[in-house]
Amino acid sequence: MSLSVRCRVKRCLLLGALWVYAWPSQAALTLDEAVAIARDNDPWLLGSEYRESALKAQSTAAGTLPDPVVNVGFVNVPTDSWDFDQENMTQFKVGVMQQFPRGDTRALSRQRLALLGSQYPHQRDERRAKVTANITQLWLEAYRAQESIRLIELDRELFEHLVDVAQSSYSSALGRTRQQDLVRAQLELTRLEDRLAVLQERRAVARARLGEWLLLAPAAESSMDPVWNEGERYDQELAPTLPQLELLQPQLYSGSDEVPAPVLARHLQRHPAILSIERRIDASRTDIELAEQKYRPQFSVNAAYGYREDDPMGNDRADFFSVGVAFDLPLFTSKRQDQQVQSAIADSEALRTEKWLALRNMMAAFATQRSRLQRLEQRRELYRSRLLQEMQEQAEASLTAYTRDDGDFSEVVRARIDELNARVEALDIEVDRLQVISQLNYFFAGQLAGAGGGES
Repeated sequence: MSLSVRCRVKRCLLLGALWVYAWPSQAALTLDEAVAIARDNDPWLLGSEYRESALKAQSTAAGTLPDPVVNVGFVNVPTDSWDFDQENMTQFKVGVMQQFPRGDTRALSRQRLALLGSQYPHQRDERRAKVTANITQLWLEAYRAQESIRLIELDRELFEHLVDVAQSSYSSALGRTRQQDLVRAQLELTRLEDRLAVLQERRAVARARLGEWLLLAPAAESSMDPVWNEGERYDQELAPTLPQLELLQPQLYSGSDEVPAPVLARHLQRHPAILSIERRIDASRTDIELAEQKYRPQFSVNAAYGYREDDPMGNDRADFFSVGVAFDLPLFTSKRQDQQVQSAIADSEALRTEKWLALRNMMAAFATQRSRLQRLEQRRELYRSRLLQEMQEQAEASLTAYTRDDGDFSEVVRARIDELNARVEALDIEVDRLQVISQLNYFFAGQLAGAGGGES
C-alpha cells in the first residue's frame, strides 16, 4: 500500500470523526422533550382526574340523608257503594317517611370514598414516573440504533476504500494483496451492510414504539373522538448526544455493600405506588367500621295526615294525624353482621399483604438494578481508560505494518472490525447505564423533577 493510499484512508477516518462531532442537531428530539410530550398526551392522567372527581361527588352524596318517601292514598273506602262519606274510617291520607342510616354510616361512607379518592394523586405521580422511565427506555433504544448506524456508516466508507485499495493492489500485481484479501474485504463490507439493515429495522421499531406516546393527545371534553396532532415528530431525528441523568439518592450507591433493608424500605415507602396502597388500606379500615355499624338499629320516622269528609247528615268529622318510629332489631348477628365484619377485616389484611409484596418486589428490583449499575460503571471506566485506546492503537499498528509490507491485509481488516465492535459496545454500555439509572430513579419517584438535565 502506497503512502498516498494510506493518507487517503486516514483522511477518511478523520472526515468521519468530524462528521460524528458535527452531526446537525437542528430540530432534533431531546429526551426531555419526548418525556414532556408523552406526559402531556397521556389520556390515562386525564382519566384519573375524572375518576377522582367522580369519587369526590360520590363522597358528598354519601354524607346526605336518603330521600324522604311520600305516601298518598285512600284508606278504608267501602266496597259496597264506594262513597267517600259513608264510613267514619274512610279518609284521604298523605304521609311522609324519613329513614336514618345506622349509627355513623353516613359519615363513615363519606370518609371511605374520600380516602379512595385520595389515592388518585399518588397514582398519577406513579404514572408520570413510569412514563418517564418508559420514554427514557424507548428514546435510548432509538438513540442506540441511530448512533450504531452512524458508527457503522463511518466504517463502511473506510472499508469501501480498503476494497478499492485491495482491488488496485491486486490488479497491479505490484503489492502483496492476494485474492483472498480482496474477498475478505468485500465480505466484511457486505457484513456491514447486513448490520446496517438490522439496525435500521431496530431504529424503525424503536421510533414506532416511541411514536405511540407522541402522537395521541387527550380527548376533548366536547368530543368523544381523540385529537391527533400532525405527527411530525414520529420520524424525527433524535438529539446527537446522550442526556446527563443524575442518580436520585446518590448516597445509596456509595460502596459495594448492599443497602440495609430498613434504610431502603424507608425510602421506598414514600413511593407513590406504596402511598396509593396505603390510602386503600385506610379506606379498608373504614370498611371495618362501616361493617360494625350494622350491629346498630336502623331508624325511620313517619308522619301522616288523614282527611275525612262530613257524614251523610252534614256533621263534621275530625281529621286524623299519625306519627311513628320504626327500627329493626339486629338480634341474629352470628350469621350476618359477624361475618360481614370478618370479611372487612380479611380484605384489609389482604391489602396489607399487597403493600408488603409491592415493597418487597421494589427492594429486589432496586438491588438488581444497583448491581447492574456497578458492573456497567466498571466496564465504562475500562472502555474509557484503556480498551478503546488500545483498540485504536492496534488498528493503527496493523495498518502501519501492512503499509511497510510487514503485515497481513486480513489483520488490518480484523483490527478495524474489532475497533468498530468496541465502539459499538462502548455505546451499548453508555445506553445501558442510562437505562439502568432511569429505572433506579423510578424507585424514588416522589423526587423526580424531569427526565434529565442538560446534554452531555
